[in-house]
Amino acid sequence: MENDDKVKYNIAMCSDFFYPQIGGVEFHMYHLSQKLINKGHNVIIITHNYGERMNIRFLTNGLKIYYLPYLVVSRQTSFPTIFASLPVMRQIFIRENINIIHSHGSVSTISHEALIHGAMMDIPTLLTDHSLYPFNSLSHILVNKLLRFSTTLTNKLIAVSQTTKENLCIRSGRHPSDCFVIPNAVVADDFKPVPLDELAQNERYNDVESITVVVISRLFENKGIKLLIQVIPELCKKNKNLNFIIAGDGPMFIDLQQMIELNKLEDRIELMGSIPHEKVRDVMIKGDIYLHCSLIEAFGTVLVEAASSGLLIVTTTVGGILEVLPDHMAVYCHDLSSQCIIEGVLKGIKKWKELKKKDLIDYKNNNNNNKQEKSLVRNLPFQWRFHNEIQNLYNWENVADRTLKVYHQATKQQKDEKLNMLEKIITYYMKKVDNDDGFFS
Repeated sequence: MENDDKVKYNIAMCSDFFYPQIGGVEFHMYHLSQKLINKGHNVIIITHNYGERMNIRFLTNGLKIYYLPYLVVSRQTSFPTIFASLPVMRQIFIRENINIIHSHGSVSTISHEALIHGAMMDIPTLLTDHSLYPFNSLSHILVNKLLRFSTTLTNKLIAVSQTTKENLCIRSGRHPSDCFVIPNAVVADDFKPVPLDELAQNERYNDVESITVVVISRLFENKGIKLLIQVIPELCKKNKNLNFIIAGDGPMFIDLQQMIELNKLEDRIELMGSIPHEKVRDVMIKGDIYLHCSLIEAFGTVLVEAASSGLLIVTTTVGGILEVLPDHMAVYCHDLSSQCIIEGVLKGIKKWKELKKKDLIDYKNNNNNNKQEKSLVRNLPFQWRFHNEIQNLYNWENVADRTLKVYHQATKQQKDEKLNMLEKIITYYMKKVDNDDGFFS
């Protein structure tokens, strides 16, 4: 293991999803790459062109991005060709002397093709999956079949939660020992609560009765927007001091507008539309509680960002959400019903008031004591206690260290279990988790 720490890798991160598109996969790839570069490794990104952004570009710390001229067909996914991408990918792998291929996203064409070509070139390959996928629709069945095919010779798999690991192992037909759990992280310094000196002087902060609930989400049905539309009018009836800030865009934006107009809640609900990621923290600190109604969630990075910003979380318990936050930071809604969400928000309001009143008592006691040295940890407002805890739990340094350990194992496995070309072809064909898998391969 000591020798492993001295190894410097040339890593190719491969996915259809990267900057200038913004999302969880994109941020994960960027921040992980930056930490690996800081540790002395060489990292490149392989993705498809985004409009006029093509050829080779560079980002911070010399991070090189190959924007390949691929045809984009749907939701920034490139047209699948399998073998047509081999010449350009092979040339990049050889030119950059790549010895680790790390693909991201099981619905990314470039991810699958990089895994296949890398395996054929005897380069250690890994796949990180960031989402949960069902088994009950034709599109997902086909994606799962493709995943089983492309990961046949993949050395290791990485999931962002235990729930995602279970989902990924079933879909890929791989043994759980081949799959590792490495959660997402956040840059906690980008999600700080209201500064301490402002908290005591902030009129809104000192008002225990007035509560603002923040929702930041893509406005799609799978994000629970239908539930949100049902619960907001009821919550506003039950609590006259409750206000909402909703940020995000999507096909259900109009439904939210209609709900607001129908219930005459224009003065209590602020619809902000889409906001850039760098403004997310500024929106979050305007609120007290973060409401998350998602119907499917692999990890829930936004929950970590909200807790880091000092918000109490009220959330559903789908997917890997229960693995994300300590219990004292969240109120969980175990049933996907409007009544359960309403009860959860009311419990959240009660819990927030208890935390707030305790902080105000501590603050007054501090002012009454003329001691120069005060217990900073005990007397910090709960917002900053949340932030400090998140900073220790989720940081990219830890993610990079854990990912490197998986790289070491993948490299060792590739050396120990090297196959010739005929053995690889036979392995692809003979992989029969279901009766039809040999045929599909």
